[in-house]
Amino acid sequence: MSNVEPNPQETVCAAGEPVRELVKGHEVALGGPRAMTVTRTLPAVGRRMVGAWCFVDHYGPETARMSVPPHPHTGLQTVTWLVAGEVLHRDSVGSIQQVRPGELNLMTAGRGISHAEESPETELHGVQLWVALPEGSRQVAPHFEHHGDLPVVRGPGHESTVVIGSFGGATSPATAYTPLVGVEVSLDGEAELPIRPEFEHAALTLNGSPSVDGEELPVGPLLYLGLGRSSLRVSGRGRLLLIGGVPFEEEIVMWWNFVGRTHEEIEAFRKEWTEGALFGEVADFDGDPLRAPALPTARLKPRGRVR
Repeated sequence: MSNVEPNPQETVCAAGEPVRELVKGHEVALGGPRAMTVTRTLPAVGRRMVGAWCFVDHYGPETARMSVPPHPHTGLQTVTWLVAGEVLHRDSVGSIQQVRPGELNLMTAGRGISHAEESPETELHGVQLWVALPEGSRQVAPHFEHHGDLPVVRGPGHESTVVIGSFGGATSPATAYTPLVGVEVSLDGEAELPIRPEFEHAALTLNGSPSVDGEELPVGPLLYLGLGRSSLRVSGRGRLLLIGGVPFEEEIVMWWNFVGRTHEEIEAFRKEWTEGALFGEVADFDGDPLRAPALPTARLKPRGRVR
């Protein structure tokens, strides 16, 4: 999925004890004025990352047609997770893969890839997330993974699918380049979720109105929970997405669909998408690729995880 904002701003990406910080999202039109609207909770003013997670879009449920034209990525992984519907992924390394609820599409952009995502008009509900790659891995060869059989952890009050990382003694087969976790938690009662105290975590309600850490978490905002918790108390009925990871200490420049380290890198990525061949071509997409927006007049600066 792309950041399709016509005038994207530079994204500025300290942590300590457990906290309860509600991060409100903002609405973004995805794929044009007639397309669906997503709620973007990361990056946000003040809170830029949770572990290596640097981008969270939640969309639906609504009857809509997704059509995101070919666009580039560098320095990140895209995570596509659906609650309802289906989305077809195509990319410039030749991958063509439908993803459905309970399955994971994971694309590692590395040094550069382009992709497109489409669906017929149908009920769509899901999330798209990005994971920033650390310095030692951000030049890896671009590649794609599909995982249709993910581990499920069952306990009192919950059934949890391990999307990436490890949770409750189970480990996802998805490739991760930093210590992190992503879990969809289906709640039916009260549960005490085991989490790692060295990870910072955040929770996003996908449906229902569950309680997280003693307070109701409605659909919409992301609840940042900080570090230092060995368990998380949740209750009610509904679905939650729990993300977390070791705090990402590197400073990054995140602009449009690129994650880099300097203004010059971002400038070079944009020029390459406009004029070069690094990102390859997405075959069989009926339409033109996305045009890169103009760079801002101010110089892009590498930043930490919070402003």
